[in-house]
Order: sequence, then C-alpha cells, then structure tokens
Amino acid sequence: MNPYASAPLYEDRRQAGRVLAGALAHYRGRPRLLVLALPRGGVPVAYEVAMALQAPLDIFVVRKLGFPGYEEFAIGAIASGGVRVMNPLPGMTVPPDALADVVAREQAELIRREKLYRGPRPAPDLCGRTVIVVDDGLATGATMRAALLAVRQQAPAWLAAAVPVGAADSCEALQDAADEVVCPATPEPFDAVGLWYRRFPQTSDNEVQTLCEDAHAREKKFQAF
Repeated sequence: MNPYASAPLYEDRRQAGRVLAGALAHYRGRPRLLVLALPRGGVPVAYEVAMALQAPLDIFVVRKLGFPGYEEFAIGAIASGGVRVMNPLPGMTVPPDALADVVAREQAELIRREKLYRGPRPAPDLCGRTVIVVDDGLATGATMRAALLAVRQQAPAWLAAAVPVGAADSCEALQDAADEVVCPATPEPFDAVGLWYRRFPQTSDNEVQTLCEDAHAREKKFQAF
C-alpha cells in the first residue's frame, strides 16, 4: 500500500480507461483517429478509450529493459522499428554483454507479442493520422518515450500520449516527444503505477487478444454501415 494515498484512484484498468476517455473527449470525431495500446497493461485502458472515442484500436509493442537481477528497475526500453531508449540509473552500470542479453531477450518477446496479438492483421499505416498512444500509467516514462519515438518515425499528423495516472516529472519530460500529453492524475509522491489501482493484476495474453479481436470486430461492423 502507498502510505501517502488515502485511497486508490481507480478500481481497475477498465474504469481508469473510462476516466481517461473523458479527458480525451476533444479527440472524438477527428478524421483518421487511431488509438494505440501498449501491451499488456495498456490494452484494457485503451479499449475503453477507443470505444468512447469511436476510434479503431491497435497495439504497439514496447518492452522495458530491466536492470539484470532487479528487473523492476527500468534502464530503458525498446520498440518496434528498432527504437531503443536508455534511462541510466544513478550509480548503477550494466556490463555491455549483460545489456546485450537483456536486449536480445526482450526483442524476442517483442516479436512474439506482435505475432500473437495482431495475428494476420497488418500493422496500421500511421502516416498522416492522429495517433493516441495509451498505457495504464507512467513511472519513469522510458516505455512511453520509446513508443512515441517509434511512432514518430512513421510521420503521424498528430501524436498524443495518454495515461490515467503518472509521475508529474515524467509527464513533463515527455512534452518534447508528443504533441500533447494527457494525464488526469499526477499524485505526489508517486512511487509506482499499481499503487493507484484497487485491482492491478497482470493483464494476460488472452485478455489482450480478446479485447483486440472485439475492437476489430466492432470496427468492421461500423464500417459496414
């Protein structure tokens, strides 16, 4: 428990997504709007955002690079398109061979997830689109930054980062990577994303697949009219 928090801000990721959707209401109706979820935890949040904004939903895989032996401490992240963002921890260095092992392991997992979650569907064309990248929270910001840099390489017309809760300094630091950063809550002290949810279980591969398939089916049904 967070000793500084009187109560969690959100029941779970789905409820947090509905709150975040309200903060993103000004995007509803924009042409060529796309919501990109960062798996796995960002998918339930982004699903609610996409439904509320009546926008298509897709995934964008990013993998945190954890400090060897203390994987909860992020030293960087990698994303589709060969993007790598490093976030060195003060006083902690990683030998090159150990870093190479971490990168190789996370790259293999990145490829596995892309194939599993998207299936036969091709990756969306992001050029000229309004893209909202969604995660369940922002701690160091390394994962979101890697995603934004990778998406920016595909020349979207507008790029936003959106999370239900985040560390204030991390949100501020992302202003140079996104056209807009949307975060309804920046509690202090922040500590960790999961402390601001009443229920914060690990999102399963099956839940990601189910939500993505449901969102895709809704999109096809909408396009049929």
